[in-house]
Amino acid sequence: MRRDKLRQTGFTLVEIMIVVAIIGLLAAVAIPNFVKARAASQKAACVMNLRAMEGAKATWALEQKKSNSDVPTDADLYGPANYIREKPSCPASGTYSINDVASKPSCSVPDHTY
Repeated sequence: MRRDKLRQTGFTLVEIMIVVAIIGLLAAVAIPNFVKARAASQKAACVMNLRAMEGAKATWALEQKKSNSDVPTDADLYGPANYIREKPSCPASGTYSINDVASKPSCSVPDHTY
């Protein structure tokens, strides 16, 4: 009589632990890069908002014949009939200051400048 060996399928504990260790290493490398990419994209979006505000402010000053010391209000720049349809917001939860015509708008997040 010949005995047929039963073939057992599945993974051993060591194989599973190796796979989990590899996944952990990949996560340890990838997660900081994702955080950096998110911060960089938030900064880029904020800078684009600031530039749009600067352009709207300059156009407002030109059309309304304002001087460099005048400061536009939100109602002057934002709205369906104005220069920017909706008031922009900083993706990193900062607040915007419009400032006077001669100065650039600013964000309360220190790194968000252009």
